[in-house]
Amino acid sequence: MNTAKKEIGSWRIDLARFRVYLEKKYNVDKAYYFLGFVQEKNEELYEEIQNAGFVLLFREHNPAMMGKKKGNVDSDIIFHIMKKLYKKEDFYKVVMVSGDGDYKLLIDFLIEENKFEKILFPDKKYASSLYKKLGSKYFDYLENRDIRDKIELKKEKGSLGS
Repeated sequence: MNTAKKEIGSWRIDLARFRVYLEKKYNVDKAYYFLGFVQEKNEELYEEIQNAGFVLLFREHNPAMMGKKKGNVDSDIIFHIMKKLYKKEDFYKVVMVSGDGDYKLLIDFLIEENKFEKILFPDKKYASSLYKKLGSKYFDYLENRDIRDKIELKKEKGSLGS
């Protein structure tokens, strides 16, 4: 069985296990996975992400610009959340996975509106210092042992001999 995985430093996340973790720990009903743009060579990865239980959303790009710029999804994520708030769509609270400080204003607003649960940082080294003022009530690190044990891709035991 192929397992969708995301590398974090020296270890890998099993996306299916991570999806279960989000559901059990934070009651995440719908988990969105935002990506820059569609590349044919990554079709298998996209299928694995969806099979793990994520809703895959791609950033729209002008075909002439493909490969010339990174697929920055920050504004798409912010717009997606704000649109749900504006349309008064029924959702409990937001759980984000990012270390990017670009979401700080959004998170401050969501906390003010009682619509924010937690931001999960993939890597302590790259977590923006802007979030430190929030306190650990609002953030955690995926590499913390208790979380990592639940979501890490387990190495398959190989067989000896032929």
